[in-house]
Amino acid sequence: VQLQASGGGLVQVGGSLRLSCAASGGTFSGYNMGWFRQAPGKEREFVAAISWGGNSAYLSNSVKGRFTISREIAKNTVYLQMNGLKPEDTAVYYCAGSTFWYGPSWSPNRPADWGQGTQVTVSS
Repeated sequence: VQLQASGGGLVQVGGSLRLSCAASGGTFSGYNMGWFRQAPGKEREFVAAISWGGNSAYLSNSVKGRFTISREIAKNTVYLQMNGLKPEDTAVYYCAGSTFWYGPSWSPNRPADWGQGTQVTVSS
């Protein structure tokens, strides 16, 4: 399985970005997807997760109310819509996928497929 993340960039405080992650090279029925981020000098942290059918979704408390996770099953793609961006959102964002549904307990050390990361920089 290959995960290709895109959509990162430089944005001002309060701005918006939409990240995309396209999955390929496998069978994606039952494939749950999520987003993580890693800021300089910090550990990778959970941001959002969505079940394969899109029926369940979770966001970390730090982004709840500002970010939305969604997926387009036909395109094997997951999105992270980020609004109201803050400087503390600056990080490399990684998408991940797993046939196991971890929900909000999805931590970076859980077995999963990982994308290459896309940089998000929020300037003040």
